[in-house]
Parts: sequence; structure tokens; C-alpha cells
Amino acid sequence: MTATPAWPPQSAPRLHVETQLGDGVSVPVDGNPAHYLISVMRVKPDDIVLLFDGRSGEWAARARDIRKRDLILECVSQTRPPESVPDFWLCCAPIKKGRIDLIAEKACELGVAKLQPVLTRRAVVDKLNLDRLHAHLVEAAEQCGRTSLPELAAMVKLDALLQDWPQDRHLFFADETGGAPLTTALAAHPGPAAFLIGPEGGFDPAERETIRAHPRAVPVSLGPRILRAETAAIAATAAWMTLNGDWH
Repeated sequence: MTATPAWPPQSAPRLHVETQLGDGVSVPVDGNPAHYLISVMRVKPDDIVLLFDGRSGEWAARARDIRKRDLILECVSQTRPPESVPDFWLCCAPIKKGRIDLIAEKACELGVAKLQPVLTRRAVVDKLNLDRLHAHLVEAAEQCGRTSLPELAAMVKLDALLQDWPQDRHLFFADETGGAPLTTALAAHPGPAAFLIGPEGGFDPAERETIRAHPRAVPVSLGPRILRAETAAIAATAAWMTLNGDWH
């Protein structure tokens, strides 16, 4: 007996689009995404491409009207509904290019709902290319199978972040001077949460005291070793997902 081909094809490329998807919706594609599909993936007429827009789940779309620099993708069926993303934010100080890109990529893969850059006194970077970070989030979502992108917020100063902090959200604070054991703190504080990670040089003493004084802050320890900022961000996110997120 001939095996039934997998649907959608496991080899189908995956693409994030801005167009809201739905049955029969036609999505024009040009620029770099079109080059990727036509020249790199060698998409042919009637081939399937998986699409997601961050709102409508994932859709299988047939390629048509393929030209040198553009094509049309027509939605034929929904393959996955919109996913439920854990209510977890990652708040991190800006760090050097490449390392902040890594944080964005891994935050998306691990299931973070919102990435919030936070400007601190010891940060060696005071500006971020949000377009570049967004592109890394898109690429990571395409690769890992997410149907939604993490929200990418504009950078705010630490004082402003704390002043406007929502009262129903725990703020786990990775304090290099010590805090509650991580697993103990996470188990004791379920619900909407965020992790606050400092820059390469850490928070200065005044910032640390300000954070500790916040009513929603929960100082935690990430172990006995000194971690790079990107390592701390990835490790803290993975720990939260294991105990309170969608890994259990």
C-alpha cells in the first residue's frame, strides 16, 4: 500500500508575513523573502509554503504566479491554530551587538511573550537597532515553529520600568549579590512574571537597592558562578518555562 504523503509536507519552507491570513487569502511576496523561496528553496507552482502572521495560527499556502522576483501564496488550509504563549516577559539591559541578537533569538525559541530592553547605568550600549532585533525574532519564529512573535518593546530606563510596573506581575531580579534559590522563588510565585537581567557590569548599588525596594521584585540567585548577561537571560527563561511555563 502506498503511504499517504504527509500534510503539510515536512520539507515545506516557513515564512512570517504581515498579511492577515485566512481561507483563500492571497499573499504577495517580494524582496528577500521571495528571493529565499524562489532562488534558495526552489519553490515551484503548487508547492506548499507554511505561513504565519502572529494572529491567525499557521496556514498552508500554494505558490502561484512565480516570477523572477515575486510570487503569490494562496492560503488553502489552516495547519495549526494560534498558540497560547506563556505570560512571561524578559527584561534585559542592552549588550553588545551579536550577544543581544542571541538573546532575542533564544527568547523567541523558549516561548517568551515580550522582550523589553532596559537601559541601566552600567550598560555599554545605549541604543538598539529594533529593526535588526525584530528580524532575528522573525527568523527564530520561522525556524522553531512559533505561530506568534514575541512583542518587542522600545527601550526604557530602569526607573521608568519600575514606576510603571503592573501590580499583578512578579519581577524576578537576577541579583549577583545573592537572593532566594531560583527554584524555590519560582515555585513560590506562580502566575504572570518577568525576569530582569542586568548588563555586563551588573547593576550598580543604587539600582540594586531600588529594585529590591519594589513591592513586586523577587531577588533570586542564578548560582555560584558569574554568568554573562546572555547566559543569565537564557538560563533564567529556561528555568521559568520548566517550572511555571509550557515545559511541564
